[in-house]
Amino acid sequence: MDTFLFTSESVNEGHPDKLCDQISDAVLDACLEQDPDSKVACETCTKTNMVMIFGEITTKANIDYEKIVRDTCRNIGFTSDNVGLDADKCKVLVNIEQQDPDIAQVVHGHLTKRPEEI
Repeated sequence: MDTFLFTSESVNEGHPDKLCDQISDAVLDACLEQDPDSKVACETCTKTNMVMIFGEITTKANIDYEKIVRDTCRNIGFTSDNVGLDADKCKVLVNIEQQDPDIAQVVHGHLTKRPEEI
């Protein structure tokens, strides 16, 4: 009989992973709201009183990334240094670039289509 090991991760309320996921999701939502053809690869990380978003985004949308970060943090309840992050005072670092055209071609271009779709 074959056996296998099943593992999963679970984090508690207030865990930084949950905040980071919410911020990345909010960036994706904002891009798709303005430009349904947006290509979004956005990651978020956080440490005491600092949030950084980074990745590659190709979109026609006009996005205020810092506002999205602060609004998301505030809506979750990160509004004081006492909870490790103050949405209005924390440092927000944004390092978003447009997706490299060569990567875009492979990921979203003709190489992803069936022969009959080309």
